[in-house]
Amino acid sequence: MVWVYLFVGGLFECVWAVSMKYSEGFTKLWPSIVTVLSMIASLWLLSLAMKSLPAGTAYAVWTGIGAVGVAVAGMFLFDEPRELIRILSILLIVAGVLGLRLL
Repeated sequence: MVWVYLFVGGLFECVWAVSMKYSEGFTKLWPSIVTVLSMIASLWLLSLAMKSLPAGTAYAVWTGIGAVGVAVAGMFLFDEPRELIRILSILLIVAGVLGLRLL
């Protein structure tokens, strides 16, 4: 269950990062509310995971999920670059997260 907390917390990290972009510097109400609530949920779930997992592993996996999720979301939602080196770099992050999970 601890890995589920960590994974869902990472997904909430993606939500807050994307909604922060939509909030335009916290000038738009609803995206700002989504950002703050997602931050709280993300950090709470990370804290639950850290009860059982080593802090370094939990934090690395959580940030890895967030980094990959936001990078991919940025490509689709914000028309960010889709160069091969960027995609390969994202895959390296995924490999690192999977490696930490398997240990």
